[in-house]
Amino acid sequence: MRILCLALAASLAGCAVGPDYRRPSLPEGVSAPAFKESGAWKTAAPATVDAAHPWWTGFGDPRLDALIEEANGANQSLRLAEAQYREAQALVQNAQAGWAPTLGLDLSGQRARSQNSTGAPVQGNTHAWSLQAAWEPDLWGRVRRAVEGAADSAQASDADLAAARLAVQAAVANDYIQLRMTDAQQRLYDRTIEAYRKSLQITRSQYRAGVVTRADVDLADTTLQSTQALALDTQLTRRQLEHAIAVLLGKTPSQFSIAADDSLPSLPAVPMAVPSELLERRPDIAGAERRAASANAGIGYAQAAYYPSLSLSAAGGFAGAGFGNWFAAPGKVWALGAAVAQNLFDGGQRNAQLAQARAAFDASSASYRQTVLAGFQEVEDNLAALDLLAQERQVQDGAVASARNAERVSLSQFRAGTTTYLAVITSQTLALNNERTALQLQSRQFAAQVALVKALGGGWDASQLQASADASPAAAHASSNSK
Repeated sequence: MRILCLALAASLAGCAVGPDYRRPSLPEGVSAPAFKESGAWKTAAPATVDAAHPWWTGFGDPRLDALIEEANGANQSLRLAEAQYREAQALVQNAQAGWAPTLGLDLSGQRARSQNSTGAPVQGNTHAWSLQAAWEPDLWGRVRRAVEGAADSAQASDADLAAARLAVQAAVANDYIQLRMTDAQQRLYDRTIEAYRKSLQITRSQYRAGVVTRADVDLADTTLQSTQALALDTQLTRRQLEHAIAVLLGKTPSQFSIAADDSLPSLPAVPMAVPSELLERRPDIAGAERRAASANAGIGYAQAAYYPSLSLSAAGGFAGAGFGNWFAAPGKVWALGAAVAQNLFDGGQRNAQLAQARAAFDASSASYRQTVLAGFQEVEDNLAALDLLAQERQVQDGAVASARNAERVSLSQFRAGTTTYLAVITSQTLALNNERTALQLQSRQFAAQVALVKALGGGWDASQLQASADASPAAAHASSNSK
């Protein structure tokens, strides 16, 4: 009885060997007041991304909104991540079961024939039933550390689900916007091809009049056909983007199509956040931190193996020659017991397991720090991209205007016979290339905008992990223990 009381007291005290978790240290730049590349963006566009306003609505395209909502419910990668999260939650419940005793029921019946002392045959029945209970108090926190580790892993899986959802949303937005940009590029090629056809007709007319040479006609024809080839390549890009969107929506390409559209999404304001917020707003960073916490719990779990285990057991029931004697006092049987077990020699197995657990924690900590650094790089890269691309587009728009003017003047001069067709081809090629460059810069701006929102977490917040943990009693209990 004294052993039982001591076991209960120690178990209820919540003793757990191993180090309590502390978040791995991070570089000093995490606490900086602003990102290096934020520049004037913070003043000019102080908009923020939050969960109450889906970030993709900032592009002002209802079709994009509908596609992302559809992907949220049908994407197979998200279903995989969701199933993995449910699996992690089940592992929490499995670990928590170690706190509870086990209870079993045995029923048996036997009919046997034997001989008595005189050699005469004897037949008889034997029936028995019993209840057994066993419990191993968590004296050293082995179960507690297991539950902590499982709960932290479940939160990491929850963060993985959020990261997967954000990645799918960003992929749909990026593919859809790039598809719209290919539509714009196709319209550019259509206008250019029509202009080149007219130039070819003019060149043929002047050739028949003896104003230009056959080489000028061939040059005009070559320019037209090479541009038609570029237009066909744009159609290939568009179809591949359409196929990619279909798969993101959980469909086969044959089930999905998007009609060409003359409109383009609008470029939303640049969302901003201070560097310290990034740790709580990116699900991949939160997931890496939770994995470090889970690995820390693994150290305590490994250390608990050095200590003895105590098992308490009890059994009670009845046995007799027939069913009628099952509840008779003489047929009553019972047993109480306690056992202490200690592994005295294991060939260094526990030492190796503890070293493995510590190395796993060091690896998880390094992975967490690297994830943080990579996250900061993504934000800085895309802030710089948006800043410089805006400047580049402004300059490029001026180049487009000048190229269009040069094309118009050279074509007028050619019709008047004051310049060669080579000057026309040169100005037309220059105009096309500059307009293509302008569209490419616009496309890169959209891609950088989507990448920046994704780098900032898309409105996600680490507090959602706690809300997810509270939804599961087992996870909530483990989460409170790990604080």
